[in-house]
Amino acid sequence: MKERFLRILKKEKREIEEEEGRKTVGLIVDGPNVLRKELGIKLEDILDSLQGIGRIRVAKVILNQYAPQGLIEAVVNQGLEPVIVAGDTDVRVAIEAMELIYNSDVDVLALASRDADFLPIIIEAKRRGLETVVIGTDPGFSAALQNAADYVIKIGNGAQRI
Repeated sequence: MKERFLRILKKEKREIEEEEGRKTVGLIVDGPNVLRKELGIKLEDILDSLQGIGRIRVAKVILNQYAPQGLIEAVVNQGLEPVIVAGDTDVRVAIEAMELIYNSDVDVLALASRDADFLPIIIEAKRRGLETVVIGTDPGFSAALQNAADYVIKIGNGAQRI
């Protein structure tokens, strides 16, 4: 019995060490841009797509004041932090991303957005040594954003991962 217990502890220790060796991911989701019914992107899809890249350490979903209560609840139920903004969400997405780039210990910046306005964020993250991931779907998924990122993940409405 004691030997079995020690084996279990050793196994758990190995799993913890393997988990600690994985990259840490900071995720910012541009809610109004990607969490739309017509695009078919779900929060679970975004989280699942990042599992192969690393462990999500920080995850924020930026929403405007018109976000339905059900969406806010879904964000919370997925263990993500909802950030509600009055007005345009782009500025808050940029602020949150820059905080991750400069003030956190993440290895990878993941941005779920189709908007080319965030190209400077991807470039700055790479300049500071972070790996970058963009998550989105067509139509309207910026080619510039896709070309600048280290990894591109296309999801929603039957899209394939790249």
